[in-house]
Amino acid sequence: MPSSQRLQAIESIQNRPAAAAVAPESLNELWARDVFTLAAMKAALPKPIFRSIQATIRHGGKLDLSVADVVAQAMKDWAISRGANYYAHVFYPLTNLSAEKHDGFISPQGDGQVIAEFSGKLLVQGEPDGSSFPNGGIRSTFEARGYTAWDVTSPAYLMETPNGVTLCIPTVFVSWTGEALDKKTPLLRSNAAMNRQAQRLLRLLGNTEIAPVNSSCGAEQEYFLVDSAFVALRPDLQLAGRSLFGAPPAKGQQFDDHYFGAIPERVQVFMQDVERQLYKLGIPAKTRHNEVAPGQFEIAPFHEAANVATDHQQLTMTVLKSTAKRHGFTCLLHEKPFAGVNGSGKHVNWSVGNATQGNLLDPGKTPHDNLQFLLFCAAVIRGVHRFGPLMRAVIATASNDHRLGANEAPPAIISVYLGSQLEAVFQQILNGDLVGSPEAGVLSLGVDTLPDLTKDPGDRNRTSPFAFTGNRFEFRAVGSGQSVAGPLVALNTILADSIQWIADELERELQSESRLEVASLKVLRRTMELHGAVIFGGDGYSSAWHRMAVEERGLENLPTSAEALPVLQRPEIRELMERQGVLSPLELESRFSVYAEQYILAIEVEARLVLRMVRTQIYPAVSSYLSRLIKSLQAQQGLGLSPDTSVATTIGALSNTMLTQTAALENALQDESHDTNAHLRHGAHTLLPLMQAVRGTVDSLEGLVDDGSWPLPTYQEMLFMR
Repeated sequence: MPSSQRLQAIESIQNRPAAAAVAPESLNELWARDVFTLAAMKAALPKPIFRSIQATIRHGGKLDLSVADVVAQAMKDWAISRGANYYAHVFYPLTNLSAEKHDGFISPQGDGQVIAEFSGKLLVQGEPDGSSFPNGGIRSTFEARGYTAWDVTSPAYLMETPNGVTLCIPTVFVSWTGEALDKKTPLLRSNAAMNRQAQRLLRLLGNTEIAPVNSSCGAEQEYFLVDSAFVALRPDLQLAGRSLFGAPPAKGQQFDDHYFGAIPERVQVFMQDVERQLYKLGIPAKTRHNEVAPGQFEIAPFHEAANVATDHQQLTMTVLKSTAKRHGFTCLLHEKPFAGVNGSGKHVNWSVGNATQGNLLDPGKTPHDNLQFLLFCAAVIRGVHRFGPLMRAVIATASNDHRLGANEAPPAIISVYLGSQLEAVFQQILNGDLVGSPEAGVLSLGVDTLPDLTKDPGDRNRTSPFAFTGNRFEFRAVGSGQSVAGPLVALNTILADSIQWIADELERELQSESRLEVASLKVLRRTMELHGAVIFGGDGYSSAWHRMAVEERGLENLPTSAEALPVLQRPEIRELMERQGVLSPLELESRFSVYAEQYILAIEVEARLVLRMVRTQIYPAVSSYLSRLIKSLQAQQGLGLSPDTSVATTIGALSNTMLTQTAALENALQDESHDTNAHLRHGAHTLLPLMQAVRGTVDSLEGLVDDGSWPLPTYQEMLFMR
């Protein structure tokens, strides 16, 4: 029988009442009900004011403060009519989480009364502390001033709790000296840089009417659900987000029976609650399903403009976690909460386009004839080849390192998968004989009652970190707990830089060649000659590819964050970010400092947890059981029996090994270097292997110690009970 605390947790799960039913509402009733949408603005604002704010949202440009005053009044009236007494500037510091500064609409009057006030100035600008958030040395502790500024392109919304409503206003967050302290500011800058260069290339291609070009994003979110009663008994899940110990259950995911299986009723009720809230917030959740690992699930939205999608992704994580609590779950967004089963990613589907030329990464039915697509796709290929290490750096976290390279995640070597159709087209370009492209086929299923299926011209490759999937690229290496802003900043910036290079090359060719098609093909061929080595359509897990990528193609393999994060300090990355106006050298260095510190702290927190859990939970349980076992063996010997002492001997030996290993870990934890890069390597190559050694011993003990004596909820219980 399990230990008393585990038994109580199991009983609480088995006896947990079903969640209260909520009356179903139609999509039309729910959709964007809590969002101050353009439609809500149109209804609330005078026509000239609405046209002005609409133009600012759609086409950019400065916001008139007099317009902001009118918008603020209308926004306040709308929020108060829904029960709000407070508003919050919501921003996204360098923590991967959201932050909020709440203020009341209340304004005391001289006669002892109060009124609700909200001006354009209050809407446009707020002032949270600029030093207490991670800033990488941009602000000293005594330099506290920082500003939030309204991002008009992302709509305000209402957040409801049982006791009230708050008006939430998406903002950027900058220091008193103007540096970006957040993830939104660089994202907006990167999109502006990409728009400038894309419009330039579109003009070279003969377009005269060109709407602003924007990147789009659809981020698939994977997550685990574990009953909160179990999490309460697991300090590692509470503080580190992953299980630092846990022997594999007899059955894991090897039957592939969880993937897209029937969703457990309790989980589906949770999902429906999440979706109801997301729809009210205007977040276009589209897909839900079981993922590969037991206890793992996914939610995926439609594509949206990258900036709005980033805000919505942060909201989605918040809603997932808060809703899980109400349903008796804990939502784990760690990339690898359980060893031995699939981890969780956040596949970022990314594309670029506008209202006049459409999706610039849509190849159409005949991609070999689509010059616009070929040039933009070539720019992506060049960008990934030139700056693949940057892409690796922006997905580098202590948690994601546990996932990359495993069976559910791509390797740390960044390459591009195009699919057989596009790979053939670009190979023809390289060979100088562009003649055509394979067409989509038809699959006949051999049963008259079943329809023929349209067959895509290329297969998918789940081992590729950056794969073309029809009309967009899927960045599969992004971690489930990350903000998507960092990866989007990198993608937008490297695309902007490569479009600029291609436009420069095309202008040079057009000086001597009047035919646009001929000049473009020369540029495309040169691009492939210089950067085609990054294209790979095979098995990204194979050792042969790893050797080929590094030794023959010159690609970098950066297996851990200790190797990847210093990429942010390279001169070529600093020049890239400064050239495109996305991050200043100081801002870029601050990102390295913050992310390096987060990596180091994450590993050290885990190391301290290992020590504490071994000494206060595992060793006492093992010692107590071993003592009882020895007494039982002695009693049997006293009766003249010959008991098997091998289990006791093994437990004793493993227990001694565990103590030796924890002592080594403690010594290594105290050996800190003041050099950041050395500290990174110490965490990756000293602390983590020592922690893994302790884990191996503890997991072996779990398989030998009486189940009733083991203090921690097991993998079998956490992954399969809900």
